Amino acid sequence: MRSLGTASAAPGNVDTGELEVGRGRDGSKITLPVAVINGRQDGQTLYMQAVSDGDELNGLGVIRRAVPQIDPTELSGTILVVAITNYFAFQVNEHRNPVDNTKLNRAYPGNADGTSTERIARATFDIASEADLVLDLHQGSTSRMIEEVRVRCGRRHSLHAECLELAKVFGCGYILDQKGPGGQLARAAPDEGVPTVDPELGGSVGLDPDSVEAGVEGVFNVLEYYGFLPGRVQPRAQTRSTGFEQYGAPTGGLVDFEAELGQRVSSGTTLFSITDMFGERQATVTADSDGILWRTRRLPQVASGEYICSVGIDIDTH
Repeated sequence: MRSLGTASAAPGNVDTGELEVGRGRDGSKITLPVAVINGRQDGQTLYMQAVSDGDELNGLGVIRRAVPQIDPTELSGTILVVAITNYFAFQVNEHRNPVDNTKLNRAYPGNADGTSTERIARATFDIASEADLVLDLHQGSTSRMIEEVRVRCGRRHSLHAECLELAKVFGCGYILDQKGPGGQLARAAPDEGVPTVDPELGGSVGLDPDSVEAGVEGVFNVLEYYGFLPGRVQPRAQTRSTGFEQYGAPTGGLVDFEAELGQRVSSGTTLFSITDMFGERQATVTADSDGILWRTRRLPQVASGEYICSVGIDIDTH
């Protein structure tokens, strides 16, 4: 029998339930939706979570699609799932937990006696740290971004090779291999010996079907490669970036992109221009380095200094 919160499944079965993570302002229980898929055969444990940022829904779309397709009678091992981790932010469709204005993916490993966000981080980290592999499903917020997988432990970490292998197996086609900020699950869990990656499934408002499909394919790649399900997956070469150059608006106005998302650019390639309200060009911005246009803002109106786009640099095939 494997359990998570109120969900409990015997071998060859699936159960769903709730994981209590605190109390709301009215004293009511705050719970996260969880699932346990317990394979008929023994094996490893995979932990998946989504909606660490409350407005990033593509990971939830992946879980909603993938979980019903997994047959526990064919499964070896166990899959533990938290479908929505940032409860409060999800309810109001915001990035951060509005109770304490904190980003959940900067709070790991958390604190069982801490703030609202720290308690959620601790509860989910306790699950992750007992698993053999972790997928923390994200997206590029509501901006536009290519599908990619992030390896956040840092290239000098003892588990870097295992995390990079997991990213390649997931197989979005692009990998960002750059040490992440402190408090990220994909940084904290490797410190406990658990290979963990952060698939960033595009960027959208709501659910993007293509990004969700890429995520579902990635989950099943992982399940087959690591022996949870029968099948053979051979990891394909991925385009890897080890850093970003970010570009802001030199002036206010409306942005016109002159390079396409995912396009390879060279130093001096025009990335975007800014016009005034009457179409008069006010500024043109070019790439500082060779790379790939990785991420862009969605709305055209910008003020001076606002974020416009990111170029992935130091590109190789891995």
